[in-house]
Amino acid sequence: MTVPLTLLGLLEREPSHGYDLKRDYDAFFGRDKPLSFGQVYSTLSRLARDGKVVISDPEAGAGPDRKRYVITDSGATEVDAWLTEPVAPEPHLQTVLFAKVTLSLLLGRPAEHYLDTQRAAHMRRMRELTTVKRSGNLVDSLLADHAMFHIEADLRWIDLTAARLDALAREVRQ
Repeated sequence: MTVPLTLLGLLEREPSHGYDLKRDYDAFFGRDKPLSFGQVYSTLSRLARDGKVVISDPEAGAGPDRKRYVITDSGATEVDAWLTEPVAPEPHLQTVLFAKVTLSLLLGRPAEHYLDTQRAAHMRRMRELTTVKRSGNLVDSLLADHAMFHIEADLRWIDLTAARLDALAREVRQ
């Protein structure tokens, strides 16, 4: 997830204060990893420096003046370009899972034990996500589906690798 472009997209919808941007980002995109206020304001500062947003007249409040951020034409053009280009499919050829299995084999450690432990962790996460799907709204459900599909792919890889451990062990030890 690219935080600057996501914040720009939220600003294209309507000018907003940093607090409102954080709230909306966390509600839609930051469920497992909410933004800190520091990250929001440092990102907005960089976007202002780069001419992607401007600050409208500060509003007086009970505390410090509140800044309302407005997207510029340059920022809107960048959001448009980002939204229209596809995300590159990533094959993840060097994943942490693969590295741990290979290193276990190279070091003579029980790779099958690691795979069993990883499978159990994936299954726990699948159960958690299933609970989210049952109790959440549509956004929660779609995010849970996305995560579950990735976990299912990992589980298929874990099973395939477990079936091929002897052959992989021979290959990595050569």
